[in-house]
Amino acid sequence: MTPLWMRQRRLGLQAKGQNFMLEDSAFWIFGGSVHYFRVPREYWRDRLLKMKACGLNTLTTYVPWNLHEPERGRFDFSGNLDLEAFVLLAAEVGLWVILRPGPYICSEMDLGGLPSWLLQDPDMRLRTTYKGFAEAVDLYFDHLMARVVPLQYKHGGPIIAVQVENEYGSYNKDPAYMPYVKKALEDRGIVELLLTSDNKDGLSKGIVDGALATINLQSQNELQFLTTFLLSVQGVQPRMVMECWTGWFDSWGGPHSILDSSVAQLPTLCGVDSTPVLENAENPLGPVAYPRSLIDEDLGASRVCAHGPRAAGDPAQILETVSAIVDSGSSINLYMFHGGTNFGFISGAVHLQDYKSDVTSYDYDAVLTEAGDYTAKYTGLREFFGSISGAPLPAPPDLLPKTAYEPVMPALYLSLWDALPYLEEPVTSEKPLNMENLPINGGNGQSFGYTLYETTITSSGILSACVRDRGQVFVNTVSIGFLDYKRKKIVVPLVQQGFTVLRILVENCGRVNYGTNIDDQRKGLIGNIYLNDSPLKKFKIYSLDMKKSFFQRFHADKWNPLPDVPVFPAFFLGPLLVSVSPCDTFVKLEGWEKGVVFINGQNLGRYWNIGPQETLYLPGAWLDQGLNQVIVFEEKMAGPVVQFTETPYLGRHQYMN
Repeated sequence: MTPLWMRQRRLGLQAKGQNFMLEDSAFWIFGGSVHYFRVPREYWRDRLLKMKACGLNTLTTYVPWNLHEPERGRFDFSGNLDLEAFVLLAAEVGLWVILRPGPYICSEMDLGGLPSWLLQDPDMRLRTTYKGFAEAVDLYFDHLMARVVPLQYKHGGPIIAVQVENEYGSYNKDPAYMPYVKKALEDRGIVELLLTSDNKDGLSKGIVDGALATINLQSQNELQFLTTFLLSVQGVQPRMVMECWTGWFDSWGGPHSILDSSVAQLPTLCGVDSTPVLENAENPLGPVAYPRSLIDEDLGASRVCAHGPRAAGDPAQILETVSAIVDSGSSINLYMFHGGTNFGFISGAVHLQDYKSDVTSYDYDAVLTEAGDYTAKYTGLREFFGSISGAPLPAPPDLLPKTAYEPVMPALYLSLWDALPYLEEPVTSEKPLNMENLPINGGNGQSFGYTLYETTITSSGILSACVRDRGQVFVNTVSIGFLDYKRKKIVVPLVQQGFTVLRILVENCGRVNYGTNIDDQRKGLIGNIYLNDSPLKKFKIYSLDMKKSFFQRFHADKWNPLPDVPVFPAFFLGPLLVSVSPCDTFVKLEGWEKGVVFINGQNLGRYWNIGPQETLYLPGAWLDQGLNQVIVFEEKMAGPVVQFTETPYLGRHQYMN
């Protein structure tokens, strides 16, 4: 016997005229984005309960291919990557789900979420129907969609819609590509409503037949143009802002972007008599009710009463933008509701005029902070959505406690040069090899972290190389400077008689995640390196990907007492004592210059004293009561201690408009 509530799940979410319909009732999407891979699994429930308490009814999330298939044919959906558990938890909390599976997701993530091993093919054309790319997508979708299909609405799950690719109109290199991705989803059993998502630059070129076009924007100034354009290309259809940007991401060396969150004179909706969308008591997500004013058949837009004039000079305020979107008759998704953290090396980069890598924090100036705390935006938005929900909102969960632990003084140390014998055997090569083409990790190359190139030289001169992204150059163990996008040459001083070791420690600071140059994101040394215009040969190449297995080679007897004058780069080890139940905290590296922090083997991400970010988020869920291991990899200059603080500092503010 099919359960009653399953028999009532026949039609799913549909685009009917100007309204979304869920089964036979009009439905208004109030969504928010939270990415499971940027939030510790232990905190998923907390973040989703806060979303529900804000008056939202739909969770949206991307799916990162590069994390789920780190090596070709080897899939990982465990732990923090357990997509199915995250989606089912959303259902348990009472949220519908819009899934955005890519294969490209942008998301300020390394290579837009595409796996780096794709770039082993010198002719690779990402985001096209190029055979090598399409075959890889097919194999990935075979595996991913087998997990996703049972989670769809019509199969009893919470997924009510699936997005086809992501902002393809801004890329638009292959007219056959979007129809291919759409068919790839449908052929593997995706039966829910299909959507596309584009910003103003790509909207005209990102549409595909059979998928509802949605728009991405930050300001209500763009709203009229975009909605008018949608009407012209797809007629009377439900309108949705798939990404209403609540803030913005930050780049190393820049400011911390802030979107004004003033809630003064927010317009309120009139007429809050409600109409249930799903009245069936067996619906696991419960009844969903929205004001009649939102589903007026004649007007197709909400009726808004503005009490007093708008505040002047702040058109980009998120609350004004949200109310304008709802007023226009559009559904909405807040990108981001909660940004989280680019743990490890997953952050991406932009490269327009200059290359700029993204910071570790993905706070995004979102509705919840990086650590999941409430903001003025949350308070205002909860009041707004509460006024139109037609039912009392659940109480927001209590904040998770924060603390400032005692500083950690590193006791042990291991210079990179002393660590080399404990690493895996280096690759030997006549010429330099880029990271992706190193014959390691089962033939999949290196995705993230650092790569060390070693060769010998017999003379001084001008060293020139194409380094991606940042390379520290050493003569023996002495640093002589850096090579990067702007500094392509460096003077190698007089060397001692005989052979001298030349070393270049290259960091992948993040592959570009948006733009037309994603095919060119190979990292490490690209092509030959020249000394006085002669190519150098015979390299040893060490992979420093700094995975958990990397540090397992550093047994206790390998570490040395910390000397008065350390040799850099180096690893520093110290104990963090947690005497009571662990709490969230923030790591502060005052006096340190650039590197990476690891707590109990978890990579918290990069720090860099050029800012803006000055603290790293350390979830209490990753700490143990008792002793915890702190390892810092520092490139150039160490401070005396590793500090902890209750409050984050993400840098000097730049207000966006």
